[in-house]
Amino acid sequence: MKNQLLSTVLVLFTFVAFAQEKSEKKEIPDAEIFTSTQSVTINGKTITLATETGTVQLRDENDKPIALFGFTHYRKTNSSKNRPIVFAFNGGPLSASFWLHFGVLGPKRIEINDPSYTKPAPYKVVNNEFSILDKADLVMIDPVGVGFSKPIGDAKWEDFWGVDQDIRSIGLFIEQFIIKTDKMNAPKYLLGESYGTFRNAGLVKHLQDKGITMNGVIMVSAVFDLQHLLFGPGDDTAYLIHFPTYAATAWYHNKVKNKGESLEAFLAEVRTFTQNEYAPALLKGDQLSASEKAAVAQKLADYSGVSQAYYLKADLRVTNGEYFQEALRDKGLTVGRLDSRFTGINEDPLSQSSLTDPQSDAISPPYISAFKDYLYNDLNVRKDLSYTTSASTRKNFKWDWKHNGNVVWNMQVATTTLPDMTSAMKRNPNLKILILNGYYDLATVFYGVEHSINHMGLDADLKKNIIMKYYEAGHMMYTHIPSMQKFKKDVDAFIDQTTN
Repeated sequence: MKNQLLSTVLVLFTFVAFAQEKSEKKEIPDAEIFTSTQSVTINGKTITLATETGTVQLRDENDKPIALFGFTHYRKTNSSKNRPIVFAFNGGPLSASFWLHFGVLGPKRIEINDPSYTKPAPYKVVNNEFSILDKADLVMIDPVGVGFSKPIGDAKWEDFWGVDQDIRSIGLFIEQFIIKTDKMNAPKYLLGESYGTFRNAGLVKHLQDKGITMNGVIMVSAVFDLQHLLFGPGDDTAYLIHFPTYAATAWYHNKVKNKGESLEAFLAEVRTFTQNEYAPALLKGDQLSASEKAAVAQKLADYSGVSQAYYLKADLRVTNGEYFQEALRDKGLTVGRLDSRFTGINEDPLSQSSLTDPQSDAISPPYISAFKDYLYNDLNVRKDLSYTTSASTRKNFKWDWKHNGNVVWNMQVATTTLPDMTSAMKRNPNLKILILNGYYDLATVFYGVEHSINHMGLDADLKKNIIMKYYEAGHMMYTHIPSMQKFKKDVDAFIDQTTN
């Protein structure tokens, strides 16, 4: 009887333990893909597109599910498996890819009132004759934290929220996607905007190290050295590399007396001044004489439209936030960070720095509203699924800025992926990089990109693999129709050049 009781207790204990283990085990949700047929007409030819949008189960290196990973895939029907494919994403971190998707790459685009405010809905959505879909299939990527992407199983948000974590997860997605879609042997491209270019510089090497080489990488509004954007204590570089864009802004808003023959000619003069006069002046610090300082401040004023007195008060160092506020303060306006052609009402004329970005204020509502209408009605996504446009809205969002290779003596000495891109190019001399720069972009400034490229240590022949293009627009140059036309021409030529 005693043995029977003991046996019963053991059976019950085992059952309870099994039930507890089963209840504690996290359920792995299924991925969902929504299909539709889309079309786009480019140069008079209509292309039919088999379209998938939704999520796939992303697996780690041991095939353990770690995320539902969101994407939209446009594939030309009846096309060869070796048709080129472009993987595209925005920046942030961490932003969803709807900006590029609905601005310039996808089959539809929104029309906005560039460079001013767009009236409220209904917004105008049109065929995108500037899409790249006549040249390549397209995958719009939403990293974990935005779109429909989220961790599953034992994975946590922080496993994806960081420089290296982000590169790893997107690398896993691309590898698994090209295997699934039989694109391993097709020409492949990365296309990123803003932080997406910083990501690209690390991702191209990461994929190359796994045996997946890119035919080309397209950088839209690039930054590779994040310290260039930070105006850190004792670091003069950010002041120097921003100044030519201050000058371009003043040129656009007619705040300079001598505009020269063209914007390009004017900026060539400004680059020379910045390198040969402004940089040495900042390097001298308090060893700069009063007369030298006054002379440099006057030239800064002449080029930037901000007074000599202001530059003297600022010790020749004006941050971008201060410039946004000061450039048109006399008119009661603030200029845009993402695109300084845009202006908005100065909410506090006494403030040292701007309180808002007019370009973001002007275009965000139409982009978000029109894209979500397209997503749920044209792409057939279930309407009870929430599409997150920015991870900044998620609780406890925090980005890990550490990057392998940026640490010396156990200290983070930089935040840069430029060495990754340099290594990738030196180990693959066939790799081509296309960089698209907006002259009026005060978020990722063109002179900063030039500075980075000039410090890669590439020989002359290899440096030719980096192609620089410039636009008379801002960070999202595709809001400007002439620049969108040029964007299409430049990207088409790059894909043609690197697939043949």
